[in-house]
Amino acid sequence: MGFFFREAWRSLTRNAVPSFAAMASVVVTMLVLGVFIPIIQATTGAANDVRQKVLVDVYLKTGAKDADVERVRRVLADDTPYVGNVTYISKAQAYAEEKKRNPEAYELLGSNPLPDTFRVTPDKPENVEKLRDALAPVTAGGSRATTDPAIDEVRNRREETDKILSATRVVKLTVGVLAVLLVLASVLLIANTIRLSLFARRREVEVMKLVGATDWFIRWPFIIEGVLVGAMGGVLAVLLLGVGKVALLDPLAQDFALLSSPETIHFGLLIGVILMASVGVAALGSGLSLRRFLRV
Repeated sequence: MGFFFREAWRSLTRNAVPSFAAMASVVVTMLVLGVFIPIIQATTGAANDVRQKVLVDVYLKTGAKDADVERVRRVLADDTPYVGNVTYISKAQAYAEEKKRNPEAYELLGSNPLPDTFRVTPDKPENVEKLRDALAPVTAGGSRATTDPAIDEVRNRREETDKILSATRVVKLTVGVLAVLLVLASVLLIANTIRLSLFARRREVEVMKLVGATDWFIRWPFIIEGVLVGAMGGVLAVLLLGVGKVALLDPLAQDFALLSSPETIHFGLLIGVILMASVGVAALGSGLSLRRFLRV
């Protein structure tokens, strides 16, 4: 191992320009990764909060008694599939909420026109249609029949639900595409820069193979070189991110609640992720370059 590390360090000092290019690519990649991880987490958290607002409203008939309310509550909680959470809103509570939102309009009403309502959250947002069908299945005539005589109507806020589900699908797809592109770009950048270093030493590698050196004996110094380059690039990226956090993000977070409210990865854990990713990407890129180059 001492020989491998000495050879790796000698290669770094002799091939300063390719090594610097490799380190620069690691720095840029890890900076992007360090910025995107919190952004992705904040976006995913916001999308999950929105997904929790997918609801099915179960309206009870006028004059429903307390026994009817309890029976419907048991039906929703025990006998209905795809149910995640059930919240009961009495007509008095609904009237108070609506009157608070629009007092002038509700002062003109002589009585409370709002029904008792159960707001049902599905176990998964994608199951909102299945939940509605379970509570109000479609009859042969095309209309819907409720599963309990006390239920007047079941609505699933279709337009709002479609918008919410479409938005969350776009967020997930965008996050997945960005992650894949980031990994591919990192590996390709490291592989190309390490390949420049290998090309500069191609004669030396050919001589080593001619005198009987195995592929792995030749590979280890280059892999260690890639790991050292990745580690140095990761450390520099962490330092730049730390400076940006202390100088920019922390002061802004005190003034803008939007920056401080999302729950994202702890900075210490982010440092560990960046260092491991920088070393892993550099080792993978150098390994891919070596595998192709050593076919002599």
